[in-house]
Amino acid sequence: MLKLDHVVMPVRDASASLRFYRGVLGLPLVETHAGENWGGYPWLMMIFGLSGQHELVLVALEGAGPPDYRMLPADARHYALSVEGEVELDGWRERLEEAQVEFWEERHGARRSIYFADPDGVVIEIAWPPTSPRRTEDPAAVEAVLKWLA
Repeated sequence: MLKLDHVVMPVRDASASLRFYRGVLGLPLVETHAGENWGGYPWLMMIFGLSGQHELVLVALEGAGPPDYRMLPADARHYALSVEGEVELDGWRERLEEAQVEFWEERHGARRSIYFADPDGVVIEIAWPPTSPRRTEDPAAVEAVLKWLA
């Protein structure tokens, strides 16, 4: 089974994103790269460390316009991170309140989630308990998708 290595997200304001991901989320900036031409744009890549040898990569493309997601629900495109305990999740709520970051909470069965947007409007979820992904394909899931597609 494949495992997640890193996620890459475009950002419009590298300075605001750096402040948010380092300051509010407390992620370490572990590496950077820059160049003059990525699809015609000068670019900056900021690589932030996550636990479990995973990375969150932000790419600023100077002069690029924002993607247009106005017709989609805000959380239809989001990135989920998890914590190991309920106390840690509660700590994130306090941290977001102190940083004056607007957020909302949802329950999905036994799972609790806090959702909030970064400076570019990208929705981030912090969830507990962590997902325990299945290792084998579920025939009922395949059937449900095929039914929806028909």
